[in-house]
Amino acid sequence: MPLPLSVAIICKDNERTIGRTLESIADLAAEVVAVDSGSTDRTIAILGSFHIPGRAVRVIRSDWLGHIRTKQKALDACTQAWILCLDSDESVLPDLGASIRSALSTDRPAIAGYRLNRKVFYQGRPLNHAWQPEWRLRLVRRAVARWDGIDPHDALRFSGDAAAARLSGDLRHDSFETFADHLRKQWSHSATMAAGLHTSGRRGSYLSLLVSPPGAFLKQLVLKRSFQDGYAGWLAAASTAAGALMKHAILLELSRSTARTGDPTPHAADSSGS
Repeated sequence: MPLPLSVAIICKDNERTIGRTLESIADLAAEVVAVDSGSTDRTIAILGSFHIPGRAVRVIRSDWLGHIRTKQKALDACTQAWILCLDSDESVLPDLGASIRSALSTDRPAIAGYRLNRKVFYQGRPLNHAWQPEWRLRLVRRAVARWDGIDPHDALRFSGDAAAARLSGDLRHDSFETFADHLRKQWSHSATMAAGLHTSGRRGSYLSLLVSPPGAFLKQLVLKRSFQDGYAGWLAAASTAAGALMKHAILLELSRSTARTGDPTPHAADSSGS
């Protein structure tokens, strides 16, 4: 039987992964709300052909509003007592699905939400060390949380004081097929993040440009022990360092542009649906 659960999804051109996302919550959700920001591939067709018991996916067409505002739009459209927020390249693995069913069936009044561990999959296999653990608040009672952060690093946060617990099992993240794809995404996210930091008052520095990339590399390789994921773990550390390098380089350029002309022109790329 479905739970009193809405699943909120944002998507754009995600035909590669959206089917897995939907199948993973088919036995859990009473409602699925998808906010699509202009898909031109088969994403809309896949959404239209998927039915949870007695109800089709509700698709909302929207301009891309940035990660935070687009996710908030999906969250606001949900009607069930609990809401699970997913990206269109994320899927609930069976152990996590069982944990969600148990948690919502028990429904502890003191708990307003649950944090889930997201794990990247590369070529069909999990990276058990790179970027791990990655606990994210994703399952919340309706009207107790809002999306916040600096694009593209959004974060679901409680509107007031509330308690969260952790659920066992993993949220599968099929973010990229190759590390070449990942590096392209890193550029987009780095540009968006640098622009957001600059708008919020942060300024770039030579020290950050020097220290942050090797620090990011060593954090993954040594502290997270990503080398235990094989060559993919080394590439994960390298791409993380590349993202840090691009972010601080762009932020430094924006800062110098502001100091020189007083008229910064950030170039943040559209990275919707990821």
